[in-house]
Amino acid sequence: MTQPADATPEQPRGQLTVRTSAMPGDTNANGDIFGGWVMSRMDQAGGIAGVDRAQGRVVTVAVEAMSFIRPVKVGDVLSVYTEIESIGRTSMRIHVEAWAKRFRTTLHEKVTEATFAFVAIDEEGRPRPVPRPAEYPNG
Repeated sequence: MTQPADATPEQPRGQLTVRTSAMPGDTNANGDIFGGWVMSRMDQAGGIAGVDRAQGRVVTVAVEAMSFIRPVKVGDVLSVYTEIESIGRTSMRIHVEAWAKRFRTTLHEKVTEATFAFVAIDEEGRPRPVPRPAEYPNG
């Protein structure tokens, strides 16, 4: 996919939350990294962002509109970025993007994105309110 000469290259949305290397044990029969492995890293990153915002436990309740744009290969470094899209009383929608830095190159490209929904829970596993900004020390 070629961009016009005056186009600005796409940049990751949100903040870097998880970074890891794709290894041979994570591949399918075609030698590409399993989509489920990528999705697991994305869920992990969304959970980290959700715990930070909710100041406690969260659980994944939905993944919306995930599409795989490009494959991840052995040796690529997968970087996962998160951005909170919205906060309800007990839930949050978190936009998650996965980008691959291609092995032995400087190429960094988006491989997939999705919106994950998380619910804040208490120690008994029941939904609990997400702290409002006045209750949340970092805004």
